[in-house]
Amino acid sequence: MNKFVLVTGGAGYIGSHTVIALQQQGYTPVIADDFRNANQIVLEGLRSILGNEPLLHRIDICEDQALTRLFDQYQFEGVIHFAAYKAVGESVEKPLDYYQNNLVGLINVLRHLSTHHVKNFVFSSSCTVYGEPKGEKEVSETTPKQLPESPYGYTKWMGEQIIADFHRSTPQHKLMNLRYFNPVGAHPSARIGEFPIGKPNNLLPFVTQTAIGKYPHLTIFGADYPTRDGSCIRDYIHVQDLAEAHVAALNFLINQEDGLLEAVNIGTGRGTSVLEIVAAFERVTGHSLPYIIGPRRQGDVIEIYANATKGEQLLGWKSRLNIEDALKDAWAWEQYLATL
Repeated sequence: MNKFVLVTGGAGYIGSHTVIALQQQGYTPVIADDFRNANQIVLEGLRSILGNEPLLHRIDICEDQALTRLFDQYQFEGVIHFAAYKAVGESVEKPLDYYQNNLVGLINVLRHLSTHHVKNFVFSSSCTVYGEPKGEKEVSETTPKQLPESPYGYTKWMGEQIIADFHRSTPQHKLMNLRYFNPVGAHPSARIGEFPIGKPNNLLPFVTQTAIGKYPHLTIFGADYPTRDGSCIRDYIHVQDLAEAHVAALNFLINQEDGLLEAVNIGTGRGTSVLEIVAAFERVTGHSLPYIIGPRRQGDVIEIYANATKGEQLLGWKSRLNIEDALKDAWAWEQYLATL
């Protein structure tokens, strides 16, 4: 009997890797994606890796009637909700688009959990809910949340609040916010990976696209921060580990008898600076990476990384892969794209 799991935004970067992890653990993923933030190439990659045609519904989850038809068609074991806009800078330029898409989509999905009696829900949250941590660099789930620096951050902060209020009204649901840090890397097959639309907003695609020759140099925004080398420090987690964390979260929820609401950090517990990423990329690939030092970027957190203890204790999950693995896989993916 199929164990259907709805993956909203399942054709995106993290969603597509999670689709693979779900099938590998015996689930039947159902993708809901309208491809506004994804590329058709991911379908070819998924076919190649999965060995079958993925179940895909091209819908906008903000359109409630389309979502109703989807929930009527399947009896879902659970929902993993990725579908959202995710660029910090763009959210400042287009705040209403971000609030409309990210919050309405979430509300629609939660409503259907209730009306269709689906109890298990995993939310794609973010370490952005911690803001600039006050007096600490390693953050745990008990670290006080700060007001975000961008509309994107607010959609995650408000998303968690919406989920908390939903849980108070329907305590039988089993809900988990996965607060992940900085996803990087690609599938080791090099058939799916991060595919930014237009100019990359994240560091690693900019690194690989610079190395392949799409950009003349990488800009490092600030090298005068109070860190070990002056550049910002983040917790970079391999997307493969992150995908497996979502399945571990779903498994945990399914095995609980009572309703609950949890938040879990998903990271490595180690911080890596931007300059260390550059050095590691050159070491792993043998390619030199031209870069310049630019001014600080407004809203950038200086240093943050996860205390990942709860994920290991509660979910039995721990990151396996390191930054070198992520850089190697991301570079293989970039080289594959160059052949298309």
